[in-house]
Amino acid sequence: MNKIAEIIIGTNNEGKYKEICALLPKNIKKYSPKEFDILTPEETGDSFEKNSFIKASYFSRKTNLICLSDDSGLEIDLLKGQPGIYSSRWSGYKNNFDLAIKRVFEEMSKIKKDWKNDSSARFVCCMTLFWPDGKSYSAKGTIKGKISNLKKGKNGFGYDPIFIPDGYNQTFGEMTPERKMPIDHRFKAFLGIKKFFI
Repeated sequence: MNKIAEIIIGTNNEGKYKEICALLPKNIKKYSPKEFDILTPEETGDSFEKNSFIKASYFSRKTNLICLSDDSGLEIDLLKGQPGIYSSRWSGYKNNFDLAIKRVFEEMSKIKKDWKNDSSARFVCCMTLFWPDGKSYSAKGTIKGKISNLKKGKNGFGYDPIFIPDGYNQTFGEMTPERKMPIDHRFKAFLGIKKFFI
C-alpha cells in the first residue's frame, strides 16, 4: 500500500481545516479547496457517512487528488439526535455558531424548561478518503458528553463552547487544542484511516 504524499482536505471551514491538518503527518503536502476556488458541494446525504463521501468524491474528482473529507456534528438526546447532520446548517448561511448555540438552548428549553440534568449528547465524525480512481475508505469516531447551559471558552469552533466531554469539567471551547485533540471525535475517526499515512 503506497503511503499518501499529497492530499486535498475537503472542507472550506477554516477551523476544521486546521484540525485535520494537525492530525496529518507534517511531511504530507496539504491543499485546501480555496486554493482551487472550489465551493463545497451540497450535502444531500442522510447520514454523516454519506455526506463525508459526497464531499470527498467531489473534491477528489475536481482536482484529481486524493481527498480526505469529514462530516461531523452534534447529536443531543433530548432533541432526538438533532442537530445531527444539520449541525452546520443551524448556523445559517453565514456560519454563525452563536445563532446555532442559541437555537440549541431554545429547542432544549421547549422540551424541558430546566434541562440541565438531561443534557447528554455526543459529537460524531465520519472521515472518508477518496482516491481519483474511485477507491474510498471511511472511519467513524464518537465522543460522549453533555451540553453546558452556558457558553464557555474561545478555543475550537462550532459547538465546542457548549460541549463538555464525559470525564471532564471543561467544554471543548475551554480546552487547549493539545488537550482536546487526543480525545475528540475527529481524532477517533482519524485513528481508523491513519494506516494510509503512517
